[in-house]
Amino acid sequence: MSRARLLVLRLVGVAMLVTLLGRLWFLQVVNGDAYVRAAADVRIRSVALPPTRGQILDVAGRPLVTNNTRPVVTVDAVALAHQPDGGRAVLTRLGEALGQPYRQLAEKVRLCGEGVPQPCWQGSPYEPIPVARDVSVPVALQISERQQDFPGVRTELRPVRVYPHGAQAAHTLGYVQGAQGRDGLEAAYDRELAGRPGRRDVAVDNTGRVTRTLRQDPPVPGNTLVTSIDSRVQSIAEQALGRALAGSGGSSGAAVVLESGTGRVVALAGRPAYDPAVWTDGVTAREYKALPLLSQALQGEWAPGSTWKVASVAAAASAGYGLGATYDCPPGYTVGNRVFRNFASADLGLMTMHGALVQSCDTIFYRLADQLWQRGSDALQRTARGFGFGRATGVDLPGEAAGAVPDAASKKAYWRATRAESCDRARKGYPELADRARAAYLTTIARENCRGGGVWRGGDAANLSIGQGGVLVTPLQLARAYAAVANGGTLHSPRVGMKVVRPDGTTVRTITPPVTGRLPASDGTLAFIRQALAQVPRTGTAEGAFDGFPFGKIAVAGKTGTAESFGRRDTSWFASFAPDPAYTVVVVLSEGGMGAEGAAPAAREIWEGILGLRERR
Repeated sequence: MSRARLLVLRLVGVAMLVTLLGRLWFLQVVNGDAYVRAAADVRIRSVALPPTRGQILDVAGRPLVTNNTRPVVTVDAVALAHQPDGGRAVLTRLGEALGQPYRQLAEKVRLCGEGVPQPCWQGSPYEPIPVARDVSVPVALQISERQQDFPGVRTELRPVRVYPHGAQAAHTLGYVQGAQGRDGLEAAYDRELAGRPGRRDVAVDNTGRVTRTLRQDPPVPGNTLVTSIDSRVQSIAEQALGRALAGSGGSSGAAVVLESGTGRVVALAGRPAYDPAVWTDGVTAREYKALPLLSQALQGEWAPGSTWKVASVAAAASAGYGLGATYDCPPGYTVGNRVFRNFASADLGLMTMHGALVQSCDTIFYRLADQLWQRGSDALQRTARGFGFGRATGVDLPGEAAGAVPDAASKKAYWRATRAESCDRARKGYPELADRARAAYLTTIARENCRGGGVWRGGDAANLSIGQGGVLVTPLQLARAYAAVANGGTLHSPRVGMKVVRPDGTTVRTITPPVTGRLPASDGTLAFIRQALAQVPRTGTAEGAFDGFPFGKIAVAGKTGTAESFGRRDTSWFASFAPDPAYTVVVVLSEGGMGAEGAAPAAREIWEGILGLRERR
């Protein structure tokens, strides 16, 4: 009996062994390749865990950008992709709960890639994508408790960017969107503000689904950026600019306030603007197209008009013209076959260069430019470039425009690039223009350009001398140049950032505006220009705008500018500075009319606000 049992046990053991060997053969030989492929399809993905970004503060430590913890609804793009309909039903139900249409949510969660238009998610596909922030508690609970209806959707508390001053300084502060989208200070100082991301390693199967978390390291919060922006002065500049544009009917504009002696930025205001909080929940394609993302203060380019004449006076001095000599200011001056006229064809009589600045005589500068052109001198262009025009200031903000100082080479290059168009217009004219006289004039110009344009002529030099005819500057460039006139000739590369501070309060580094050069003018020439500009608001072209101004409290000096723009109203400028506080204030109003009537009153309002005079009135 025992031998029979032993035999049975042996047979059973042999059968089990044969079965196991057969199974191993089946798995490793028959289906081996399939399992190898499946194992190879399992990957480890690392997901960055975003840290809390550092704050951005003004010069007094007041928050310009900070963080708040708010309920956030996020969507897992991979989980949506695994839905039979690609997640459409989930997003539709989520939209009903959040009060957002399906299309709006779909734009927020689509992944960026080749051919995918903005807006899109620029972060990792394995990172939860925020679609709504600061949702109400009932809505958050509804989503959390109905996970069967909202697979891949979560609600959690997250830090979000908060902008206490709304649209003020929006272009300067910039924004953060996803892992890559940045602008303004958020972009320029991203490395300091961002902190160090944490890391989550997840296992992902061959369909892209996350199966488990393998490792997680917490993020390190970012440092704080202290700026030289004074939020009080920023608010004053914003309000003055807004009122000036509303009053003049201007379409856009900017106001810049610099510390003249250091190059630090005190305020940068620009219109149109927007509230950067719009980025918090992500923007739709329609919203993105409508956003005024251009920073008028450092990306807007306009002809500077007579504010340019400080460079022309310095050029005259360098070319040997006596600043104290007497010059005639007739109603017009003929260059070639064209008469270049003063504003309103005014006959201002005899005056020195002092009077030419105070009364803004154009014909003196036309004659100067024509004579320099006849001598083959490029003193006007060389001096203008020495004032920092025609190149970026190097401010610590992205996307700055360079402006333009036209010369023979640039005119020739432009002619070559547009010759075909000129010849086409020479043949067919401008039938779309209702003003037939204007159409005939433009057709004549087109014929001349087609036959042999691109030659730098005396008329080009005349326009250059008064800040017209292809000259372009940004408000920040003009402010930097006037700050250098005020401080004795030192050109700085402006800086908004002042220092970077760790979360524990210790300073990482101090940011100092670098010196980039000196104005090409002697101390005597600069003193002469300052003395003349001091009279502009008292007895010159800005006298009406500054009537009753307390010059005894603050000795504001400045220059008006009115620049023509084809097919549009004039551009209005006022550039100014004062010794105490040693600030430079520049205002520009696109289509704002005369400088004395649009920009100058706005600059006065800023100066009065800086001193607290408007509150007492």
